[in-house]
Amino acid sequence: MAKYTITLNERSTSGKALIAYLQALGISLHKVTSKEKSSYVKSQEDKAAGRVEKFSSAEDMFKSLGI
Repeated sequence: MAKYTITLNERSTSGKALIAYLQALGISLHKVTSKEKSSYVKSQEDKAAGRVEKFSSAEDMFKSLGI
């Protein structure tokens, strides 16, 4: 048995029709959703984990970086 991945817009008329057709044929369909974190959530996790440094000025930041 082969496994195929197809991306469909299930909100469109043609997407709905194709899904209904595949189901009528008895084809097994599995909906996969991505659960990627937004950049805001990632930044909040970085802050909570202590991966964020604060500097009083740009000069202090450049000194810390060795520039």
